[in-house]
Amino acid sequence: MAILVVGRLEPSLENQLTAKHTPLRQPVDAQQADEVTVIVCGGRPGVDAALMDSLPALGAIVNFGAGYDAIDVDAARERGIGVSNTPDVLNDTVADTALGLILDSMRRFSAADRYVRAGRWATEGPFPYTRDLSGSRVGILGLGRIGSAIAARLRGFDCAIAYHNRHELPDSPYRYAASPVKLAATVDVLVVATAGGSDTAQLVDREVLEALGPDGFLINVARGSVVDQDALIEFLEAGRLAGAGLDVYAAEPDVPVRLCELDNVVLLPHMGSATLQTRTAMATLAMRNLEEFLASGQLVTPV
Repeated sequence: MAILVVGRLEPSLENQLTAKHTPLRQPVDAQQADEVTVIVCGGRPGVDAALMDSLPALGAIVNFGAGYDAIDVDAARERGIGVSNTPDVLNDTVADTALGLILDSMRRFSAADRYVRAGRWATEGPFPYTRDLSGSRVGILGLGRIGSAIAARLRGFDCAIAYHNRHELPDSPYRYAASPVKLAATVDVLVVATAGGSDTAQLVDREVLEALGPDGFLINVARGSVVDQDALIEFLEAGRLAGAGLDVYAAEPDVPVRLCELDNVVLLPHMGSATLQTRTAMATLAMRNLEEFLASGQLVTPV
């Protein structure tokens, strides 16, 4: 029985894992591969069908994070391999990040900070007017755990909230839009909080960006794959969007130079859940999944 680590582990998980176990690291030899029963996945390169097939005793993949798009979950299910994630413990922190991106994108606090530091206030006068969040119309693409936490925060700003999911939520207090395009066409801010993976690849495409329009803001705390990044850059450069706040990108950690050159974009290094408290809680939940599987063959939070 052995544990294999795939990807780079967060220090919080690395410390908890190595305090109790001596995990293997890739590459492994044939004898080691035969002994691996659990993978602890920290992200890319992830776990594909080929890796699963090379580990004949593999029974579970313990993923660090709520999103598990780095794992071929369908292939795991076909092979009877369980997959777990770390839901709920990061909802509030990611929602806080989304709110910060919304405020920064609309009020342009980071741009104003750069304006002051560059000495432009003294030479060019007051910073240009910005936009209010209070009372604005906000659409949430993906009203799941994190999306709902974002909506709860926005209610404090008297925002009119709408959402799009695959199916309308019968008990939701928010207006439902039948498609991403219809949602984007009726809001000032579109917040992307849906899951990643092939099912949502480029869900926010040119048509959605066109519907959001030159006065609209795009906020993405989901996955870079959900947004057509090339189209987003074109729209921002051409003034066909008012601005964007991004925590995720199509090919992390590489961020296009064209994005970095834009002054109407707030860029974060995929830090939505990156607080000490939250990452420690995520690591603890991942360890609970690992220890429970080793003891009973069950996972605490299976996907």
